[in-house]
Amino acid sequence: MLMLGFTGFLGLLKIVLMALAAFGLIDAAFRREDAFRAADKQNKVFWLIVLGIALVVSYLFSILSILPIAGVIASIVYIVDVRPAVKQVSGGSGWGRRRGGSSSDGPYGPYNGGR
Repeated sequence: MLMLGFTGFLGLLKIVLMALAAFGLIDAAFRREDAFRAADKQNKVFWLIVLGIALVVSYLFSILSILPIAGVIASIVYIVDVRPAVKQVSGGSGWGRRRGGSSSDGPYGPYNGGR
């Protein structure tokens, strides 16, 4: 009975860790490439590869091995360090939605046609 509860807990933990890696992977996929360079982080392709490997490793291997732990660390580093820096540089959500402003707004405010 105790082992069944432990196995259930590890199963839930595995799902949570896979969701963490999947969130990071999807978030990195929607961010702009130049924002990674401007934030002085690794490039977008690097993070897509690392987070993709973290997702696959967390799916294939047991939680108690070293590879999923490395994947979790990579996912946490992306979410805690890289994502806020890239989000601050790009100035938005990165999901294709505009929040306020108009289509004529530039990086320093509205564009008035040179007047």
